[in-house]
Amino acid sequence: MREHIGELEELALLVVAVISGDAYGVSVKDEIKARTGRTLTISSVHKVLKRLESKRMVESSFSEALPERGGRKKRLFSITSLGKQVLSEIHEERNRIWNDIPGFIWEEG
Repeated sequence: MREHIGELEELALLVVAVISGDAYGVSVKDEIKARTGRTLTISSVHKVLKRLESKRMVESSFSEALPERGGRKKRLFSITSLGKQVLSEIHEERNRIWNDIPGFIWEEG
């Protein structure tokens, strides 16, 4: 049985997979906004990324210090094999449900 995750965790996990290699708090926040229109606080994004890391669906490492004066390291996130598996299972589950919707409900009138 797979690990169940919430909607925000699923969105963050999808975005980490999409922007692989440059997924850090602000980029995840901005990508979620661009793709869904949802405005999130940076602290909520950090919390969900930490939750996903504790569930071993993402892992993190630090980048080199940024070149600007006083530049800080970024904590970069990448999806793990477990994270990929969970997304695949969610995708299959959603498709099975969508495929079971009777066609007539989409008809106008």
